[in-house]
Amino acid sequence: MSKPKPVLPDSPQPLYLQIRDTLKQQILDGTYAEHQKLASENELMALFRVSRITVRQALRELHNDGLVFSAQGKGSFVSRPKATQSLQTLEGFEEAMVAAGFSASTRMISVSQIRPSKAVQSALRLDLTEEVLEVKRVRYVNQSPVSVDLSYFPMSVGDRLSGRDLARDIFPMLENELGIRLGVADIRVGAALADDDTVRLLRLEPAAAVLRVERLTFDADERPVDFEYLLIRGDAYQYQFRVQHRSRKGKR
Repeated sequence: MSKPKPVLPDSPQPLYLQIRDTLKQQILDGTYAEHQKLASENELMALFRVSRITVRQALRELHNDGLVFSAQGKGSFVSRPKATQSLQTLEGFEEAMVAAGFSASTRMISVSQIRPSKAVQSALRLDLTEEVLEVKRVRYVNQSPVSVDLSYFPMSVGDRLSGRDLARDIFPMLENELGIRLGVADIRVGAALADDDTVRLLRLEPAAAVLRVERLTFDADERPVDFEYLLIRGDAYQYQFRVQHRSRKGKR
């Protein structure tokens, strides 16, 4: 195990949070493997030169983050890291994962111009004769597949995407390279059984349940520019968001 960076007693960040962040980084970068036993409390006390209560606070934070689990009498073990993306902001997959400390990558499966289904046609407000650009990708976090993404673009956008590296985050590409200012997105979350193709791509058991997300993204002029189906491993990826009670809307 690599030697952790020392905690800084004079830092404004509490010692237990410094230890949590150090251990979190070691879990995310693979220093600690999935299901590997974490160093004992005594070992962590010696490594960081802190008290037992400080170590326990750090471990409690890791438990709360879902990064470790306990086995009574045996210690703490590394959980399968679960990537979390906030629904509060509209951002690309890789930019969200990198900001959270994960390594992220994408594998292209296919790019094709097709006649859309009625659901896609309706979402993108297309005429019956219009086609779309379909982009199918697999997303990876720390080299493990977490989602299959099916994205559909009206050809007014799809033609401008053709020939570009679509394994990159497309949202920044739309804004920074194509000059399309993004506005809001409508998101619907549910559950579904994985079909054979999704089972193969995400390395799942047959007919496993997945998180199914529909996301319709609009530009700043409220025109639909992207409709997506995201099929996500629930044991490896999650969304989070904050809601506000209606009585507090508009208050500060």
